[in-house]
Amino acid sequence: MTLHASLIHLVFLAALACLSAGLVRVMISVGVLDHPEARKAHEAPMPKMGGVGIVVSYLLGIAILFRFADFARLADPYFRGMIMSSCAIALVAMLDDLYDYPFVVKLATQVVAALVAVESGLYVTLYHLPYIGGVDVGPLAIPFTLCWILFATNAMNFIDGLNGLSSGITLITCVFLSLFSAHAHGWFTYFAAALLAAGILGFLPFNFPRARIFMGDVGSQFCGFVLAMLAVASSRFESAELSFVLVPMMLAGALYDVAFTLARRLLRGENITQAHRGHLFQVAHRAGLDPRLITLIYWGFTLFGAASAWCFLAVPSLYKPMVVLVPLIPPVIWTGYVIHRARVMQVGRWSH
Repeated sequence: MTLHASLIHLVFLAALACLSAGLVRVMISVGVLDHPEARKAHEAPMPKMGGVGIVVSYLLGIAILFRFADFARLADPYFRGMIMSSCAIALVAMLDDLYDYPFVVKLATQVVAALVAVESGLYVTLYHLPYIGGVDVGPLAIPFTLCWILFATNAMNFIDGLNGLSSGITLITCVFLSLFSAHAHGWFTYFAAALLAAGILGFLPFNFPRARIFMGDVGSQFCGFVLAMLAVASSRFESAELSFVLVPMMLAGALYDVAFTLARRLLRGENITQAHRGHLFQVAHRAGLDPRLITLIYWGFTLFGAASAWCFLAVPSLYKPMVVLVPLIPPVIWTGYVIHRARVMQVGRWSH
């Protein structure tokens, strides 16, 4: 990529970031409020739906990419599926912000949005397993991809409980995914990840370190959904394929927190569809840690995951399996610390 082209790309991304910031200001004025509840960290009503800025700037950018950037295109059916499914999840999440649907309804609508993507052919059929090679999962390809999309979408939604937490994780992941993709000449993933990063750059100053507005479900669900789709697209549909595991490695801290909490609640026989305050980051907050510090710790998990992903790409195939699980080391250590601190500070049951 030439210096001239790089400058044009930066100007375009900066314009989208400014558009996102302008729309966030509008949403602050609109005043759709997120009211305090026992399971939430804030103590006063706060505007939400700041994610509208992220969504609009991304969708505008991806539409321009579809129309003009021939060198950064997926094949038409997949590109259209990416755009349509992104629009679908944005609409679903916006309605959820407005009407606060029960989790079962929310999940059903997410399934519909994910089906829009997989019906266009955006699913992973071949998984490269350590020391085995490529394994074609055949008819399980669509269910596996659906499960991944739904888990990532809800994980980024569930983790959006402190200022800058979900948005910062997404931003770091997008920046490094864009860099990895550019190095591999996977130009669609490079641009798509950069577009999402631009939208978040417009939003984040309004949310961290002091919040003037929240992303809302329209932001957090959208970010998780797009990241899930980029993992699928980059692993199969680019001219230069990247590994599917790169995005999960960078999201390891968030995915681990959600998976650990879900498993713990299932083992306790709790209703996993019911709202709660049992995530590790919430327990740490209730145990007295500064919420800004917790956010920075989770950003650190993402940076560590990105460094691990870089190592994964660099090491010979023989050693790749040893690198894949490395991003889980900091979250596991964090779990032990949070449990210890919660006991010392006499924090009650994690589901409270």
